Amino acid sequence: MTEAPRPATNLQIPDDLSGIAAEQYRAAMRHYPAGVTIITLSSPNGPVGFTATSFASLSLEPPLVSFNIAHTSSSITALLDADSVVIHFLGEHQQHLAQRFARTAEERFVDRSLWTTLDTDEPVLHGTPIWVRATLQQLIPIGDHTLTVGLVTRVHDNTDETPIAAPLLYYKGHYHRPTSLNE
Repeated sequence: MTEAPRPATNLQIPDDLSGIAAEQYRAAMRHYPAGVTIITLSSPNGPVGFTATSFASLSLEPPLVSFNIAHTSSSITALLDADSVVIHFLGEHQQHLAQRFARTAEERFVDRSLWTTLDTDEPVLHGTPIWVRATLQQLIPIGDHTLTVGLVTRVHDNTDETPIAAPLLYYKGHYHRPTSLNE
């Protein structure tokens, strides 16, 4: 059996050894859609939270997750001192929360009707289809962010067979909802 011939590809694009400009990198990454999460935690100064699109599932055994936080974030100090967080997977009906938690820290928890606290003291947002509580295992400074790894200790899943909402996505600087390609 002979192998099918491969097309000749003489296309060579050299690496840019001078470095990639931040704007060039940011423009390229805007074309990668991401799920929208809000990370919340408790601190001695009150509840803390921020919007994050860097969430990832890392491991099933043990159940590990990760997200990034910018070193310039108003929430970084509280996160570095925290033991645990709650990660909320936002539904399309929660775009207003994603926008609220992307604004200044003082505005995030002003409306007490939007959240309550768990028995472990972290804030949890009402109406979130899925959230997980995780104890912080590793905080790794990388570039201008800190990679945060957490061990999932609790899962709240309010989706049953029919989700209450489609997931909220962020793509090219705007919020979106997914549409199925199998219909």
